[in-house]
Amino acid sequence: MQDESPPVLTPDHPAPQSFDDAAAAVARLELLYDQSTAFLAHHFGQAVTGAKPAHRIRAYYPEIRLTVTSHAEVDSRLSFGHVSGPGTYATTITRPDLFRAYLIQQISLLMQNHQVTVQIGPSQTPIPVHFAVAGNPAVSVPQEGVLEFSLRDVFDVPDLATTNDDIVNGTRTVNDDGSMPLAPFTAQRVDYSLARLAHYTATDAAHFQNHVLFTNYQFYVDEFEAYARAALADPALGYTSFVATGNQEITSPDGAISLPAKMPQMPTYHLKRADGQGITLVNIGVGPSNAKTATDHIAVLRPHAWLMVGHCAGLRNSQRMGDFCLAHAYLREDHVLDDDLPVWVPIPALAEIQIALEEAVAEVTQLKGYDLKRIMRTGTVATIDNRNWELRDQSGPVRRLSQSRAIALDMESATIAANGFRFRVPYGTLLCVSDKPLHGELKLPGMASDFYRSQVSRHLQIGIRAMERLRDMPLSRIHSRKLRSFEETAFL
Repeated sequence: MQDESPPVLTPDHPAPQSFDDAAAAVARLELLYDQSTAFLAHHFGQAVTGAKPAHRIRAYYPEIRLTVTSHAEVDSRLSFGHVSGPGTYATTITRPDLFRAYLIQQISLLMQNHQVTVQIGPSQTPIPVHFAVAGNPAVSVPQEGVLEFSLRDVFDVPDLATTNDDIVNGTRTVNDDGSMPLAPFTAQRVDYSLARLAHYTATDAAHFQNHVLFTNYQFYVDEFEAYARAALADPALGYTSFVATGNQEITSPDGAISLPAKMPQMPTYHLKRADGQGITLVNIGVGPSNAKTATDHIAVLRPHAWLMVGHCAGLRNSQRMGDFCLAHAYLREDHVLDDDLPVWVPIPALAEIQIALEEAVAEVTQLKGYDLKRIMRTGTVATIDNRNWELRDQSGPVRRLSQSRAIALDMESATIAANGFRFRVPYGTLLCVSDKPLHGELKLPGMASDFYRSQVSRHLQIGIRAMERLRDMPLSRIHSRKLRSFEETAFL
């Protein structure tokens, strides 16, 4: 039978080339990626204004490929930057302009540790046209049915077969071509999350910083903006700009920011530094589903740490409103990650994060040592998926909370920590007690207003101080081997 499928039109790429310089390798990745996306955008623009193309239009992601032939031991004190043994390793790459510093760092470590070159060339994975034109104001992809032809008959569209978490979940150790994964995410998975981030946060991925704070109340956003404006007034702090929802960016403390007509689902704000080592604050709202969604997508940016700084229910009668709860364990009853990370997997506390948070509490409150116990407890934080859990029969839940030694309960923290563990992003939690439902102290409107005014500013300051401490740590310390499994990708 004769094949009646249309011929495929692809861009003319240079042949794969080996590089012994990481910066030059990344420059070639950028060239290949720009050629592919420009090719797709050009032909797509012609297709939506004219007749159906006679050819199938296809362009490919660039890839990094390397081969290690020796069993020689490498310096494995660093948790990344090396492979486990001989073999060929490969990964597809998207937006090399966005990940330039990260890619140069990762490739340099591989070259140094294994004394190898890397090969840069086109992969066999097509770029979906949706991702190729994303961020291009001159081009938009119409809904299926608007065009006179089916979009997927001419262009490649997102493919769920290559848009998943198989690598980070440990269920995929070999690529289709027999090579082994070099990075934790494929290019399509990264592109999918970049598009979702723009949708959920109303800010471009390029604004995200390497240290991310999550919160569950708008009050923290107001305080973050106030802090950011003060920080911009002090050049010694090293912050260069503040970005609000809608990509509104100011570089001076009195810059104007307008409230958007419609807020996104997860309003996000960025206090930026030139080196990307600033702080991003994401208001994820309430619930484990939002917490999972946010961390699923931010993970592809490979941040150096994320922390939860929100409100919780205090579970001990000895706690007071406004006390802090530093999580050293998590009781996971959120259920949103059960299929990806079984509940029997322990989520350990990370010493580097714990120390940074405790030192930040001491600095901001001016309490030290034994006196710090007046306002802070360390223990298990329980996360549930039922906002009104206290209205049910309490005998079962309360017994489990007691058996787990829980000191606090919320709806986001264990999800954020578990996804940090899953994605190898250092994580931590410092919550503030806003009510004590088991002891008759409910969060009522008048009480809440007084509480928020007096506690939010101090709590946010602690989160920022902790991030600044983590920023000063070497990567070898913050990205410890505790988060790595038996067979890990070389890329962080």
